Amino acid sequence: MRILVSGASIAGPVLAYWLSRYGYAVTVVERAPTLRKTGGHPVDLFRPAMEISERMGVLGRIEELVTGTNRLTVIREGAARPVEIDLTKVFSVASDRHVEIMRDDLSEIYYEAARDDVEYVFGDWITAISPSGEVTFEKGSPRRFDLVIGADGLHSGVRELVFGGEARHIHLACAYIAVLSVPKELGRDGEMRMHMGIGREAAVQGARHLTDARAGFLFRPDRELDYHHRDVRRQQELLRETFAGMHPDVDRWLDELEPTAAFYFDSITQLQLDSWSRGRVTLVGDAGYCPGPAVGGSTSLAILGAYVLAGELALAGGDHQRAYPAYEQEMGELVRRSRAFARGVAKTLIPTSALGARVLVTGARLLSALPTPISRAIAKTNNKGLRLHDSMRVKDYPCGR
Repeated sequence: MRILVSGASIAGPVLAYWLSRYGYAVTVVERAPTLRKTGGHPVDLFRPAMEISERMGVLGRIEELVTGTNRLTVIREGAARPVEIDLTKVFSVASDRHVEIMRDDLSEIYYEAARDDVEYVFGDWITAISPSGEVTFEKGSPRRFDLVIGADGLHSGVRELVFGGEARHIHLACAYIAVLSVPKELGRDGEMRMHMGIGREAAVQGARHLTDARAGFLFRPDRELDYHHRDVRRQQELLRETFAGMHPDVDRWLDELEPTAAFYFDSITQLQLDSWSRGRVTLVGDAGYCPGPAVGGSTSLAILGAYVLAGELALAGGDHQRAYPAYEQEMGELVRRSRAFARGVAKTLIPTSALGARVLVTGARLLSALPTPISRAIAKTNNKGLRLHDSMRVKDYPCGR
């Protein structure tokens, strides 16, 4: 049985690993000419993603490449002095098993886990999918597959071909995220240094193993921005307009926009599809149910979704008419809870008033000051909030070959 997966970021390689373990012939097609190195921002892996990574045999490699960021220094506009926050305590409240890792590092780890058992095609993409499984590509010759799975992110080409244009399925949180690579000396290993203003935040952090540092920007404008998701020059203009003059540190980071080879910009957008499957095609990760980049634990949700989809296909013997509904049933409630959680986080993470900024910093400072057993006990009373991701169950599936 031949399965085509579109996308080689996170969900795609995880899905390819498990499908190949179950004996399927897997091809992964990726639009980029190589694995993406687009100013990878840090992502959080919570307990379910850690368990799945352990089953894949890559947890040791992940732990070698964690960012090691354990403290946050916040310089709030108008405040007298910086605030120091212990991030190890903050994350211990949210998860009993958590690491932070750069997205590009994680993508490479998952890619290497199965590249010898999976066919990877870089620099090409799907242009049409027939009901019978005939797939045409922009560059390669047409091929037939039994199943096609879109793991190609928020702006999924597979989703557009099968389900229609993006605008029908998205809920925009009216906030934006950008990340760029800056010289290593601008960051400090083990620390995130953040400048916080009304409706905008900029931060930089390094990691011991990186040859650069990463500057990240979050902002909430008064209106939806007009740009195309592939128009990098326009995105950089919008970033400069928003953050120019915020602080000399931030101006220095913005100076790296032109020379940087690694840049990422996108809206914090939530997908609202009720079903992710149609015929032979289904979607996984951000392509099907992105709760919102940077606010909804989308990376851990994508890893879990890829694992579940492969497992349900194995249980159904490759019968997608049984496997796809079972996959959606397993993931449906988790996706709905992640959406609700992300909407709340998006409203508070980027404060739109001086009071909101002060409350956000004070709350984080209090969490880091509380003894860990007390803060964990408080958090565990609500698995729909801070403990949402740890509450997700990792189902056991039959062992692969």
